[in-house]
Amino acid sequence: QVHVVESGGGLVQPGGSLRLSCAASGSIYSVNAMGWYRQTPGKQRELVAVITSAGSSNYADSVKGRFTISRGNAKNTVYLQMNSLKPEDTAVYYCKAVARTSATMMALDYWGQGTQVTVSS
Repeated sequence: QVHVVESGGGLVQPGGSLRLSCAASGSIYSVNAMGWYRQTPGKQRELVAVITSAGSSNYADSVKGRFTISRGNAKNTVYLQMNSLKPEDTAVYYCKAVARTSATMMALDYWGQGTQVTVSS
């Protein structure tokens, strides 16, 4: 079993910053990639940023130059630094780990429960 836990959401004014944290734990053999997604009511969940085990990253066009994804020193952790936040960044942010477990050795998606980010004055 793999557990993914996010933290760091909250209320911030436009132009402000927040840092989200995510940690994956459990019977993990290896993590192929970790990423951040976001969802607003009535819309599909969308990719925000992803980083692979090799360190390469990819971003949605809407956040390029404002958000930075990075891996933590602790194993299987990832951060999302969000700067110059806009009201349209308001969403529930989810962390996903693509991981192989010791039991199955299959790379599967594991999701966290989400953390709310609200950008408003």
